[in-house]
Amino acid sequence: MKINKIRKNNLKKDSTELKDPEVRLIPYIMNGENFRVRNKVSPYGVNMIAAPNLWKSSYKGKGVKIAIIDSGCDINNVNLKDKIVGVRNFTPEDMKNPNIVTDRVGHGTHVAGIIASKNYPNFLIGVAPESELYILKAIDRTGSGKASWVINAINYAIDLKVDIISMSLGMPNSDDKLEKAIKKATQNGISVVCAAGNEGDGDYDDFEYSYPAAYVDVISVGAVNKKAVPAYFSNANLVIDCVAPGVDIISTFPNNTYASLSGTSMAAPHVTGTLALLKNWSDDVFQRELTADELYAQLIKFTKTLEYPRTIQGNGLVYLKPR
Repeated sequence: MKINKIRKNNLKKDSTELKDPEVRLIPYIMNGENFRVRNKVSPYGVNMIAAPNLWKSSYKGKGVKIAIIDSGCDINNVNLKDKIVGVRNFTPEDMKNPNIVTDRVGHGTHVAGIIASKNYPNFLIGVAPESELYILKAIDRTGSGKASWVINAINYAIDLKVDIISMSLGMPNSDDKLEKAIKKATQNGISVVCAAGNEGDGDYDDFEYSYPAAYVDVISVGAVNKKAVPAYFSNANLVIDCVAPGVDIISTFPNNTYASLSGTSMAAPHVTGTLALLKNWSDDVFQRELTADELYAQLIKFTKTLEYPRTIQGNGLVYLKPR
């Protein structure tokens, strides 16, 4: 799928022998919560990637179906409830009703807000505020889950015929079944966006890999701060595709609150939302629906190179410059 993507035989890839390995949320930093939003706000990340440039042409993700595989979501959140069109729980929590996706961590709710928080007065605005969200819970209250839960969620997303899958979770070793599920998704025309991981040490020649972000078939996203400086925690490796804002990101949180979090977990949904906008734009400009490969190519055209090694930024910072 990838353009300028390092092929598999160049990767450090250790397959785990565990039957059903543990998957965890990408470790993130809680900067604060219970923020008040008094006026309509475009978070700095939304402006940094220049999403309003496409909003001006009415490209706001309308009709684009996005599956968020995460810790669930507060589906009654005032910013999100009109954006959520489907839910499913793949964890043992609340299994008496698979349609309960209570987010007991807050992570999934935060990710959802970055992507699609609605564009109404006095509310935060997400990157693609008219996109449609499917909340697929594969992480429980401990912030962890099983690879099989994620795989089941991916297969469910394929059945739903979503356009994009967003995952901000990872594990240190590869899992063949997980990779196979992701391949199946991409073969069905679904763009898969993953957080690159937060094991970085600031040394751009010392590589850290997290899966599924390290798979060739996904779009691996690193994080930068407000000044477009790579976040110290963002993984460096040979398969980073691009970077997006991921430091001090204010977004939705359970119980109608807001929180500021940092991590590649926050950068990945910026790219997910960007793909939704580009899908609207490309459908209009090219007068046809682009394949996932073609959409990826457009994403890379909408990046700008930073003054850092490619191992930390990939193709560069996502930036929706006018064209």
